[in-house]
Amino acid sequence: MMDTAKIRALAEERLAGSDLFVVDVTCSPANEVEVLVDSDSSVAIEDCVELSRAIEASLDRDVEDFALTVSSAGIGQPLRMLRQYRRLIGRPVEVVLLSGVKLLAELRDATEESVTLAYEEKVAVEGKKRKQLVETVREYPLSEVKSTREYIDFK
Repeated sequence: MMDTAKIRALAEERLAGSDLFVVDVTCSPANEVEVLVDSDSSVAIEDCVELSRAIEASLDRDVEDFALTVSSAGIGQPLRMLRQYRRLIGRPVEVVLLSGVKLLAELRDATEESVTLAYEEKVAVEGKKRKQLVETVREYPLSEVKSTREYIDFK
C-alpha cells in the first residue's frame, strides 16, 4: 500500500508558495491514491494536472503500481481544514451538529476550537403574541459539529 504521508509531503512541497493547499490524501487497498486540493481563490484543471504529473514523476511505478487522482475539494464536500473555514467567513454554510440539528447560517468566524454562526430563529418576545424572527449569533465548539458545507442558493 502507498505511503499517504510521503504523497502528502510531495504535494505540499510542490504547492509551496502558491494559494493551493492539500486537504486530504487517501489510499485504498488497491493502491488507488486520491489527493484533494483546495485554494484560497479557485482551483483550475491545469493545477490538478500539473500536481498529478509532479507527484507521479517522484514515485517509482516499478516498485509499486498505483492509480493517482488529483482533484479539487468540491462544493458539496464537507470542510476539513481551518483554512477552508476561513475562506468562507461572511458566506452561508450548512452546519450539521452531532445532536442532528441542521443550521443554515452565515459563518462569522472560525478558530481551531470553534465556529461562530449567525442565523435567524423564531423566539418568543415579551409582549408579543407570536414568535418573532431574531438574529442569533452563537459560537459552537468544533467537537459539537458533525459537518460543515458551503451553502449555494440557486434562486
